[in-house]
Amino acid sequence: MFNDWIRFGKPTALGTVSGAVAGLVGITPAAGFVAPWAAIVIGCLTALCCANFVHWRTRRGIDDSLDAYGVHGIGGTVGAILTGVLATAAVNKAAGGGLIEGNAMLVVKQVVGVAATYIYAGGLSFVILKILDKTMGLRVRDEEEMIGLDQTQHGETGYSL
Repeated sequence: MFNDWIRFGKPTALGTVSGAVAGLVGITPAAGFVAPWAAIVIGCLTALCCANFVHWRTRRGIDDSLDAYGVHGIGGTVGAILTGVLATAAVNKAAGGGLIEGNAMLVVKQVVGVAATYIYAGGLSFVILKILDKTMGLRVRDEEEMIGLDQTQHGETGYSL
């Protein structure tokens, strides 16, 4: 909300709700490992990173339905890495504390975990998309897209404007 207020001169409902979701996505990896004040920091930083990524993506014309990657992918990445920074042994001894407690290895482990997740998810998605492309195709015809997928694929009208 504040990012939109500064950037566009007014808060937006979509920015507010997206920021709240991004904050929750960001704190999810850290739940049970950080203090309440750190959860607020993670939520705010994650929301800011997600908002800036979404604005960057929009300016470049990159498609991301419902900003799923912009909120969940970026939010999860930021939250996971910040877990390595802000984890505290006082909350969970298993973490051994994060960077703020002198344990830089937790940040390294979190970055490796994020990288492994991207490689796994990206690789598997690539394979699945290749199989789908060879069997049924990934795109509809241009004419179908112009008419609208609600009508051509589902036989219904989603919006009557």
